[in-house]
Amino acid sequence: MNGVSPSIREFVRSRAKTRCEYCQTAQEISGAQMHIEHIIPLSQSGTSEKENLCLSCAWCNSHKWVKSEAVDPLTDEMIPLYNPRTQEWQEHFRWSNDGVTIIGITAIGRATVDVLKMNNEYIVTARRHWVEAGWHPPT
Repeated sequence: MNGVSPSIREFVRSRAKTRCEYCQTAQEISGAQMHIEHIIPLSQSGTSEKENLCLSCAWCNSHKWVKSEAVDPLTDEMIPLYNPRTQEWQEHFRWSNDGVTIIGITAIGRATVDVLKMNNEYIVTARRHWVEAGWHPPT
């Protein structure tokens, strides 16, 4: 459990409205349990305090792993990843016109989309179905 108490886990879930704070996938439509993720990994002196925790889907969490920075595919510069505690999602990302693809609109957004594989073929296919059902993209 990485030292995260049940009450803090519930707080993180509630704060995120049971939605991945990276790709915005809602737990209730994904059918997959969300993870409590350390924004700054414990291996990089991150803590299990509320300010360093976010809700993450299994896809984003498995690709982020212990990363806190990645290469911006446009500039080839090493960039910090998106931090849902200190940054606003809309400042770094937007949805494609059809609502199935996340577009990074800043270096942080592009690096995060790329390294977390936020537009992998499986999630894009699922998002298409969610859009058809009127469940996605989130507002």
